[in-house]
Amino acid sequence: MVLCLRFICALALLWLTPACAVPPLQIGLTPIIPYDEIGLDEDLRKYLEGKLRRPVEFVRRDSYRPAMDLVAHDQIDVAWVSVYPYVYLQHHFNLRLLATPVYGGQPFFRAYLIVPSDDKSTKSLLQLAGKIFAYADPYSFSGYLYPRYELHEAGKDASTFFAKTFFTKGHKRVVRAVAEGLADGGYVDGYIWDSLAKSEPQLTAKTRIVEMSGPHGFPPLVAANKLSARDFDELRRVLVGMSADPAGAQLLKRLGLDGFVAGDAKWYADAARMMRVMGDL
Repeated sequence: MVLCLRFICALALLWLTPACAVPPLQIGLTPIIPYDEIGLDEDLRKYLEGKLRRPVEFVRRDSYRPAMDLVAHDQIDVAWVSVYPYVYLQHHFNLRLLATPVYGGQPFFRAYLIVPSDDKSTKSLLQLAGKIFAYADPYSFSGYLYPRYELHEAGKDASTFFAKTFFTKGHKRVVRAVAEGLADGGYVDGYIWDSLAKSEPQLTAKTRIVEMSGPHGFPPLVAANKLSARDFDELRRVLVGMSADPAGAQLLKRLGLDGFVAGDAKWYADAARMMRVMGDL
């Protein structure tokens, strides 16, 4: 009788707690996505949990390299990264492109060269010779690779072109450094500058856009090798379907995005070419 009761209790315990056996889907977040709105990341997490029917955990990192290491070594399942990290991870670890955001109707973004708003004379990067320049991150496409590449193409050496350079560890911090006069210029992700222009117009008003790059593939989500094909397909389905779902569409609006698409590696070929030219691949 005692053994029978123990068996029944064990079965009840298994029936009552099936979710405990499912590990959380871990998604790495980097400064490429400006979560300035209170509660936005928590609402997004709950939305994904409801659609995937499993726990979801966001793993935040303040710079790109830690998130790159986590997803490259299968310590998290997915990471939302910049263009440079995606190309690097795909080249060295053969990581899969999970999804690309759609912004302004296209899966592309542009890099913006900004200067202080009271600088009325600067019209190009080359006019910042001998000035102080703010970089976003050593693994940032728009905030580090792109300006170095542009100088290289102009026959200039980025290591000696500026009087001083420094890393801010984030695009928003580049905007703040330029706005506060700590730097004479910097290149930032246009999506982030545009987002800040809506959420913190008093900050971006202290900067002026001098140049815009051509379109490049929007910073994507990449999947670790450990993520199963089934989980990969399911998460992609949920992300791509957000724009057709009322709750998902509301979250996308708060993110300033139109939606997600499966993505195409060809959209990042130009960035890969720049990385090879600069010896980063």
